[in-house]
Amino acid sequence: MNYDVIVIGSGPGGYVTAIRASQLGLKTAIIERENLGGICLNWGCIPTKALLKSAQVFEYLNHSKEYGISADNIKADFGAVIKRSRDVADGMSKGIQFLMKKNKIDVIMGTATVKAGKKVEVKAADGKLSSVEAKHIIIATGARSRQLPNLPQDGKKIIGYREAMTLPKQPKSLIVVGSGAIGVEFAYFYATMGTKVTIVEFMPNIVPVEDEEVSKQLEKSLKKIGIEIMTEASVESVDTKGDGCKATVKTKTGTVTLDAEIVLSAVGIEANISGLGLETVGIATDKGKIVVDKYYATNVPGYYAIGDCVPGQALAHVASAEGITCVEKIAGVHTEPIDYNNIPGCTYCQPEVASVGMTEKQAKEKGYTLKVGKFPFSASGKASASGAKDGFIKLIFDAKYGELLGAHMIGANVTEMIAEIVAIRKLETTGHELIKTIHPHPTMSEAIMEAAAAAYGEVIHL
Repeated sequence: MNYDVIVIGSGPGGYVTAIRASQLGLKTAIIERENLGGICLNWGCIPTKALLKSAQVFEYLNHSKEYGISADNIKADFGAVIKRSRDVADGMSKGIQFLMKKNKIDVIMGTATVKAGKKVEVKAADGKLSSVEAKHIIIATGARSRQLPNLPQDGKKIIGYREAMTLPKQPKSLIVVGSGAIGVEFAYFYATMGTKVTIVEFMPNIVPVEDEEVSKQLEKSLKKIGIEIMTEASVESVDTKGDGCKATVKTKTGTVTLDAEIVLSAVGIEANISGLGLETVGIATDKGKIVVDKYYATNVPGYYAIGDCVPGQALAHVASAEGITCVEKIAGVHTEPIDYNNIPGCTYCQPEVASVGMTEKQAKEKGYTLKVGKFPFSASGKASASGAKDGFIKLIFDAKYGELLGAHMIGANVTEMIAEIVAIRKLETTGHELIKTIHPHPTMSEAIMEAAAAAYGEVIHL
């Protein structure tokens, strides 16, 4: 079969790329070795959000008296919570199947190997080999949980994010190694469900890519629900003999031993590029990622790569945007390179964390003179009414031109609010223009306007 475009991998990078290619009139096929929707829909973004929602509902019920409601004998059915998450994921995967049919995209199930001459060999589950070719081959194979030599995952006692979503029973205790988005989301989920959780983080702050004030606020909020947090600490080894795990943890004051039923390794991801045939074709890689230009072409004409297998932020929405940019360039549509300085990041524990642009520290290091505005949700009428007063909005402006250099949010629903900031930065809106943008009352979002006003000494409700 000959195609205009073959996409390898059907995650949010791959399937979005295939749909956009089809919309542009290109005959398209997508190759997937496991489930349509990739990790994000089946084992990542979507099912984890379903788990987190269950935890949030459980948390609400346990605090129902604060809202004037009595509820007795509240229990969490861990198996039912896991099943709901899997059902949500299955439903989303079926939705991708529908989109493939609707857009007349051929779905080829099997493991792909790229070959010279713009060919792809596909090995089906039964071992049968077939070959397809296209004018353009786009690699969107994503990434998997990173394995550390001193933390070998066995899938039972030392697990990755995938096993954390489908444990047969709820553990009484859990050590989470790493406090990025994956680590703190699972820590929040399990702690809220009643598991004793300890986070071990190598850096001085949890969620280390975030603004320091956000990190400190999140640490405070997570400790409030009983999570123990160890920063500037590293798990040196885990003894899995016996019933549980004994983790040897090196801290700044010495070495300690922690006991837990399970250890979750959440120390990042690594690209799925081994066994793809890149060396045979001569496609260049560097530090475990495929090297591409600003329109995602590799060094070999006709071969491209997007998403977690190329350098840059490993986020679903980044992969989707990269895929669209890539195929629009292939189709001859005018498209601009992605601005990687305006990519929002979101963490879905409670309180949620969302950010875009520079942290205060980064802006100072770049030599900007700053105006910083901060508005706490404790001063927000809607937050008080909702019982969600933890957190704040922090905006960082260039004092000279009023450019919004960065935004850092922690609180209820801030992952829904960050898009306003991304649009503002895209449109090069100034601080004064943001202050004069009327926000609805009462909403959590008016804290954005108030934070901007705080930066310029015009805040009303503080």
